[in-house]
Amino acid sequence: MIRSRLHHLPTVLFALALSLVFGNAQAHDVTPGDAGYIQEIWGVHLIPFMYLGAKHMVTGYDHILFLLGVVFFLYRFRDVALYVSLFAVGHSITMLLGVWYGWGINAYIVDAIIGFSVVYKALDNLGVFRTWFGYQPDTKAATFLFGLIHGTGLATKILEYQIAEDGLLPNLLAFNVGVELGQILALCAILIVMGYLRRLDSFPRYAVAVNVVMVFLGIALMAQHLSSFLHDHAH
Repeated sequence: MIRSRLHHLPTVLFALALSLVFGNAQAHDVTPGDAGYIQEIWGVHLIPFMYLGAKHMVTGYDHILFLLGVVFFLYRFRDVALYVSLFAVGHSITMLLGVWYGWGINAYIVDAIIGFSVVYKALDNLGVFRTWFGYQPDTKAATFLFGLIHGTGLATKILEYQIAEDGLLPNLLAFNVGVELGQILALCAILIVMGYLRRLDSFPRYAVAVNVVMVFLGIALMAQHLSSFLHDHAH
């Protein structure tokens, strides 16, 4: 039964793409309740910030899509750990430094670039760069670079809510720990699904279908955020 349901994965992903195009989801958005909590508290609150970090990662579909792309054709645990660590280090660097030093970049532009990261990784999985240009970009460097960009997106959103300086560093570190814990949970779910998919005789065909859908998902994210950026600057 599980295998039969996995056959519908490309359709599910395509439905998600449509929801991104016609919906108002924000990849790095913070719920009103969480935003109010961030703005009102003072001092060190490690557990709540760990929870908020984990919640962000688990509900951050842009991170999950990129992670899916990263581990899609990784079969050895050592390789999974290496690439996920590169992404986590990059994500942590810009999230922590961005908030600490107040680096501010337009959230829509950052999220559009994150959408591009999903497109890039899916095209890489499809072998497009090697086929079209006869060149294979460094996948490790790309993973680290996009980790930096993903972290910048989160830092940009956090800055909008002006976390109190009292307890800022411990709270940020706790938030980052939560993000990494959430990433581990998301990664476990991805690897479980991938484990079943790889046992299917039709896995090569579905691998192409899923990555093509991911290209459209990334394009949908880019279009959504660029449209929002242009709309804001037209007024």
